[in-house]
Amino acid sequence: MATKLGEKAALVTGASSGNGRAIARRFAEEGASITVADIREDPRMGGDPTHELIEESGGTAQYVECDVSSIADLQAAVDATVDAYGSLDVMVNNAGVERQLPIEEAGEDDYDWLMDINLKGVYFGSQAAIQQMVDQESSGAIINMSSIGGIRGLDDSSLYCTSKGGVTNLTRQLAIEHGENDIRVNALNPGFIETAMTMEDGETADDILDQTPLGRAGQPEEVADAALFLASDESSFVTGHNLVMDGGFTA
Repeated sequence: MATKLGEKAALVTGASSGNGRAIARRFAEEGASITVADIREDPRMGGDPTHELIEESGGTAQYVECDVSSIADLQAAVDATVDAYGSLDVMVNNAGVERQLPIEEAGEDDYDWLMDINLKGVYFGSQAAIQQMVDQESSGAIINMSSIGGIRGLDDSSLYCTSKGGVTNLTRQLAIEHGENDIRVNALNPGFIETAMTMEDGETADDILDQTPLGRAGQPEEVADAALFLASDESSFVTGHNLVMDGGFTA
């Protein structure tokens, strides 16, 4: 049976839990060999590690410990992917964090922590992936995890929205820079998705869901389906795009 990502190698950061876990598993179902790059091997919600689940289902996967705020770790994850699978064809810069603070309460440590993961990690993850894709002289796809917070404001989220706004525009810029290399760069901008991390703040969840026309939270599997579209040849003429998937929240 034909698969959408057959023989491609994909690196997914933050893939031990949540959206990244769903993306890694969905890509593996479509034939990709997966590198699960995360600071922790065990999923936040409990259960078997992502790479083990993929292998148990007949897929190919490896786990690489990776702190995305470390440029050396990001490069090591790219190198491990190439060493194991021979190439890097899809890079998903998914790892991210959130912290709600009004600007008058945000300190330098808060700023550095969130920006190092949400923006620096995406910037240098993209850099390492692009360098590899250019060197191997093949087409590639980069998918960055932005947010509705990257295109509009959210309550007490100046740090988060600043970081995701950076991801949104970085995605556009990299698409312009590397279209000539046949490297497509797109972003996902989810609204409220039901993961272990987002469900920790029930008050925020209720506020967003009250304003969501579809009246429910999104599921990680729905994010994974959108990521699959952007990774596959079905989106071969799509680059520089920020794909909003928020149940109508920003409508």
